[in-house]
Amino acid sequence: MRRGNMPSAPDYTNAALAMGLVNLIWIFFVLWVSFGLPFVLLAGYGLNLLIDQIRRRG
Repeated sequence: MRRGNMPSAPDYTNAALAMGLVNLIWIFFVLWVSFGLPFVLLAGYGLNLLIDQIRRRG
């Protein structure tokens, strides 16, 4: 393996964000079917609080 002339790594940011959205949607759908819409709203609110707390630390 040559070490001198290595190509740059591909940027998978958009693919990772898209798959994160797909996973979030199907998880919310399963929660909705299992427990109802109020549970999904509470889970979304809790996730929002967690993201805000992480943002304030960083």
